Amino acid sequence: MNHRRLPAAALAGLASLAAPACFAAEGTPAPLDSGHTAWVLTASALVLFMTLPGLAMFYGGLVRARNLLSVLMHSFAICCVVSLIWAIFGYSVAFDGNAPWLGGLGKMFLAHLDHNRTATGLPENVFALFQMTFAIITPTLIIGAFPERVKFSFVVMFSALWLILVYLPAAHLIWGGGWMAQKGVLDFAGGIVVHTTAGVSALVTAMLLGKRNGFPRTLMLPHSPALTMAGAALLWVGWFGFNGGSALAANDDAAAAIINTHAAACAAALMWLAIERFSVGKPTSIGFATGAIAGLATVTPAAGFISPGAAVLFGVVAASACYPMIQLVKFKLQIDDSLDVFAVHGVGGMIGSLLLAVFLAPELGGTGYAEGMTMASQLAAQGIGVIGVAVFSAVASALLAIGVNLVQPMRVSEDEEREGLDLASHGERAWEMD
Repeated sequence: MNHRRLPAAALAGLASLAAPACFAAEGTPAPLDSGHTAWVLTASALVLFMTLPGLAMFYGGLVRARNLLSVLMHSFAICCVVSLIWAIFGYSVAFDGNAPWLGGLGKMFLAHLDHNRTATGLPENVFALFQMTFAIITPTLIIGAFPERVKFSFVVMFSALWLILVYLPAAHLIWGGGWMAQKGVLDFAGGIVVHTTAGVSALVTAMLLGKRNGFPRTLMLPHSPALTMAGAALLWVGWFGFNGGSALAANDDAAAAIINTHAAACAAALMWLAIERFSVGKPTSIGFATGAIAGLATVTPAAGFISPGAAVLFGVVAASACYPMIQLVKFKLQIDDSLDVFAVHGVGGMIGSLLLAVFLAPELGGTGYAEGMTMASQLAAQGIGVIGVAVFSAVASALLAIGVNLVQPMRVSEDEEREGLDLASHGERAWEMD
């Protein structure tokens, strides 16, 4: 593995993505590489596969049977809306230029893309496609905070505006060469841009929407742990594209990111089972799946920067922190973040983003700090990134949810909630019984 890859190459337009060793010098186009292009195209398919059907199945199994179809519809609708926004102006706002706060509009409708994106050796349309799949899954993560009680029209409108007002600025700030990238904030594959934004926004929106009827007194058990396990498996494999593809090359950096991704997921899943065994008496399939996802989210910001040994530690820390956070949010604070988006994705992404500053050290197997950066200064930069994006996401999401609610009420009626959203919102059932 090449441990000399410098995160400073992020400022060449890749922001948090460190430039593989085979890339040309900063600002100089590298020759187009068909192998790298093929891998990033494959990774794009894997990341889209995480949303459709991976996340849809993972979330779908966790809700009650009468709401399964509604969760699937949320995932599919968000995918379509986000894809169109991304193609029309989203990519341009996130990645056109390196202004401090937002990109430009010079690449609207994916026009005027470079034949060879500077310093990557990839056609820019391949890079735009890969980034689109990240834009799709991020607002889809949020729907886990409020299933079984939210209006379909609110989900579509809120997700579209959230992408524009929260995700695009965050992506530009860190990945598009914006202010945070210029301050040295690193995020290999989305611990801040994806998981922190989605997790914090999910918590705020769940608080505004309110609890499901009967929560927390009524047991709202997952209707299909098997479906959730299948969804988790799809997410796990798709995450190889999520993290491995973020190397933007088919090389040892991609392989290192994939190995670290897998190691963290394994460690977190087993650690979660151990915690469950001592706390509730039995290891559960839902616990295994949740632990794996926590490990995956936690290692994401650091996957290409750390050693496999550090990745195992990331997984152990993920389970140890995210498990009690679920108990705190749901049972102490009684916030109905129904599928634990904040506790798993938000907390995991933030912890991983901070741990990155420590385990980036070459002495601990990391790839090393950019010129002029130390462990302390990197930790300060990561703190700025995490806190800044978290606060921005919370405030923007709250104002957005309140504003959309004035136009389109966010919550279904009590009768519709009792009936289930499959019938109330879509006139269909996921499962028909003879």
